[in-house]
Amino acid sequence: MDLIRNYGLEVAGTLASLIYLFYSIREKAWLWPWGIVASVVSLIVFYQATLYADMGLQMYYVIISIYGWWYWMSGQNSQSDSAVSIKELNIRLLLKLLIVGGLIYLVLLGALLNIPAMVDIASSDLPYLDSFTTAASIVATWMLARKYIHHWLFWVVINTISMGMYMYKGLYFYSFLFLIYTAGAIVGYSEWKRTMTQNAQ
Repeated sequence: MDLIRNYGLEVAGTLASLIYLFYSIREKAWLWPWGIVASVVSLIVFYQATLYADMGLQMYYVIISIYGWWYWMSGQNSQSDSAVSIKELNIRLLLKLLIVGGLIYLVLLGALLNIPAMVDIASSDLPYLDSFTTAASIVATWMLARKYIHHWLFWVVINTISMGMYMYKGLYFYSFLFLIYTAGAIVGYSEWKRTMTQNAQ
């Protein structure tokens, strides 16, 4: 019972996230509803762990999941589950995304360093890393919603750092999840690249 009480939400979030990853690699729109479930559960877990930027990120995930679900389905027909084509990221867009990501990072960092004391809650743990992974995740998830293949490379970096953060915080199921996420990002990039090559032929 103690295991369920202490880790029940982590286990539920981990399972939902693994299903999300499976559908994401397979380029199936079902990834989005499972992403919503995983985000709602994770929001509670990260609040309890005082990882406030990650908590706020889950709110963004719910919104972007609704958008991504709509965007993927808007270009689909009854015969195909992936009619919205995978795209390459050009240098101009990459620079824009890096600038936006940098600005989001600065805003998040300022909020994490100042807001907890203002509202009398526990200080954010690991604010610099928390802000970085959150800002980068916002950019990467938008890229996923728009089907830019390079979002997988962003996730390799984000997931590796997140894995270390969660291990430090004692969130062992989530740490294991992000180890799988890191490997999944490599597999996902390879699978999407293969799909792009097949479509080009």
